[in-house]
Amino acid sequence: MGAQKGKDLLLKLDDGTGLFVTVAGLRARQIALNAETVDITHAESAGRWRELLAGAGVRRAAVTGSGVFRDGQSDAELREMFFEGAIRPWQVVVPDFGTIEGPFQIVSLDYRGDHAAELTFEISVESAGPLAFAATP
Repeated sequence: MGAQKGKDLLLKLDDGTGLFVTVAGLRARQIALNAETVDITHAESAGRWRELLAGAGVRRAAVTGSGVFRDGQSDAELREMFFEGAIRPWQVVVPDFGTIEGPFQIVSLDYRGDHAAELTFEISVESAGPLAFAATP
C-alpha cells in the first residue's frame, strides 16, 4: 500500500436502511486491529521457547476519530447511541486496503470547545461481534 490521503479513511454508520453514511465531519481517524494470544508453553517446550495456540484468543477492532459535527442530527444520533449502549453495523473504509464491516459500540464520546474555536468531538468505537473484511480490488 503506497501513500494515501488521510481523508480517505472513512468511518461509516448504517443509517437503519442498510445504507452506510459517513459519520459527521471527522478530521482525524485511526483503526487498530488486535488479537490476544493464548500461551500453551509447558515444561517440555522445545528450547523453553514460548508456544502459542493458533487461532485462539480474542480478536478486536477499535476505531477512533475526531472532528466537528456537520449538523444537529448527526450529533443527536451518536449521542443517543452512546447513552443507549446501542450496537449497530459500521463500516471502516481503508483506501487501497479494503473495507471492514460489522457491529460496533460507541465506548467513548468526548466534546471539546476552545474559547475562540469550534466545538469538536472525539469518538471511539469497538467491535462487538464478528467482522467481515473485503479487500479493495
